[in-house]
Amino acid sequence: MRIIITKNKIVLFAACMVIFIIIAKLFYIQIINDEYKQIAKRNALYYQTQYPARGLIYDRNKNVLVSNQTMYDITVIPREISGFDTVELCKILNISEDFIKQSLTEVTKKYKNKGIASYQQTPVVKHISIDAYTKFQEKSYKFPGFYTRAYTARKYTTKSAANLLGYITEVDKNDISNDNYYQQGDFIGKNGIEARYENELRGRKGVAIYTRDVLNRIQDRYKNGEEDSLAITGLDLVCTIDSTLQNYGEKLMKNKIGSIVAIEPATGEVLALISSPCFDPSLLDEENRMTNYRKLVNDKYKPLFNRATMSSYPPGSVFKVANALIGLQENVLTPDTYYSCAMGYNVGKGVRCHSHPSPVNMTQSIMMSCNAYYCHVFRNIIDNPEYENIYDSFNKWIEYCLSFGFGRKLDTDLYGEKNGIIPSAKTYDNLHGKNRWKSLSIISLAIGQGEIGCTPLQTANFMATIANRGYYYIPHVVKDIEGKGIDTKFKQKRYTIVDTVNYKKVIDGMYLAVNGLGMGNTAGRAYVKDLDICGKTGTAQNAGEDHSTFACFAPRANPKIAVVVYVENAGAGATWAAPIASLIVEKYLTGKTTRPYEEERIVNANLLNKDKIQ
Repeated sequence: MRIIITKNKIVLFAACMVIFIIIAKLFYIQIINDEYKQIAKRNALYYQTQYPARGLIYDRNKNVLVSNQTMYDITVIPREISGFDTVELCKILNISEDFIKQSLTEVTKKYKNKGIASYQQTPVVKHISIDAYTKFQEKSYKFPGFYTRAYTARKYTTKSAANLLGYITEVDKNDISNDNYYQQGDFIGKNGIEARYENELRGRKGVAIYTRDVLNRIQDRYKNGEEDSLAITGLDLVCTIDSTLQNYGEKLMKNKIGSIVAIEPATGEVLALISSPCFDPSLLDEENRMTNYRKLVNDKYKPLFNRATMSSYPPGSVFKVANALIGLQENVLTPDTYYSCAMGYNVGKGVRCHSHPSPVNMTQSIMMSCNAYYCHVFRNIIDNPEYENIYDSFNKWIEYCLSFGFGRKLDTDLYGEKNGIIPSAKTYDNLHGKNRWKSLSIISLAIGQGEIGCTPLQTANFMATIANRGYYYIPHVVKDIEGKGIDTKFKQKRYTIVDTVNYKKVIDGMYLAVNGLGMGNTAGRAYVKDLDICGKTGTAQNAGEDHSTFACFAPRANPKIAVVVYVENAGAGATWAAPIASLIVEKYLTGKTTRPYEEERIVNANLLNKDKIQ
């Protein structure tokens, strides 16, 4: 059958298609796409975000460290801005016309270039006074598209612990894309506890909905507030830090580069965490952050870098205790094993040592910090005939180190924690060639030098492990979270693969290192009567002057505190790190110090001006 297409049929078909397209478009606009509906709704309603107060942060003794204060901003919704009296607005807010014009230009750029929704409120004038806020509220109808925003900003009651606490700042594009909770102008925790516990501290935003008249003036609550939602205040945190000890530690580290970490062995709670140079956390509060952040970033001593959790230092002689424990567990060492020292280990390239009585047993080797002794011990570990080859024995050595918490993250709640470094067999294959290296090639590991690196946090945790005779709790800086407690992982014992009995053997040497006065001990400057401090000095080799290190715990029985101190480019561990650590221990255990001469020497020392500071 032949179909005849006439002109009338073509016109009819075209008309039907046009009608169909119009209907489809209307269906899309009205049913599927609610953009215009939302715009119409926002023209009739005003959504005022209710910002919750962030949770407070307390120290372990319930002293407030971080609280809140109310701040006020002027915000705009770009699509709602229309003609307004610029002069009057500037007079109310006590700002210049150039300032408001520049601010509006920046908002427009953000809207065009970063996809900020045109109905979202964006701050244009920050931190206005309560007087300006009140005056604007009275005349807000004259400025369509302009609104006020009241929110809480952080207020610091302490001048210490800046890196530990962190700070809050406005969200950026990545924050918004990563979590749809946030909108332009919201705040988020950055660094420290503020970042690590953001979800707990931030609370939950609410919203109050108002109707608006034809002149854009805010009227009554929409539906009598039935669709409003209340802001929920963030949870308070009790952190593990003793603020008195933290303040004291920062005082001791003034004009020095380095860190102090103090841990309670029985719980893993961090009592103090100092990264020096330190700075006042209020420098990064809402009003001062932009200016001060640039200054801190450009400071050559890098105060924003948390050395306690991020620096990887050679542990130096402190690591001899780890090798002693491994040697004991591997049955290649006993407390009665003696080795001679002729000012060093004179095999191969050799390892120098200081002058001390010889020969020495294991206890004496720790007390006197004999390098030669641990070269013998380390070679016995690596060349142990119980293993088929050096790869097997070296990998076992690595297994011990990892069980001590070295060379890996400890899974703490500390922001920005780093791994540290325990070299692998592949490291030495790359340096020397496969099957072309031996114990003598890596002898520097015997005394905590070479390719090994430990963070102060890891070394402090190792001291807590020795104090506990073979186990530790994961270090953490939050003791309690309001209404929910902390993660149960922080309450579980983590055992090493060294037997408890072997820890008792090395503690004898650590005790004598501090308390064996007149016996050739290396840490006599850490001695405090009746505190029974057990410790180990370290002088970590460095491209410049050596780092001064000391690690300890006290008292010997039922230890209450473990401490590690690193002072960069300061020389021998006994000179600076040991007395600093002992003052920290004394301050915490007794609430006072009894050596004003030592305290004054340390507080007044300016090690930043030494020629070899890098």
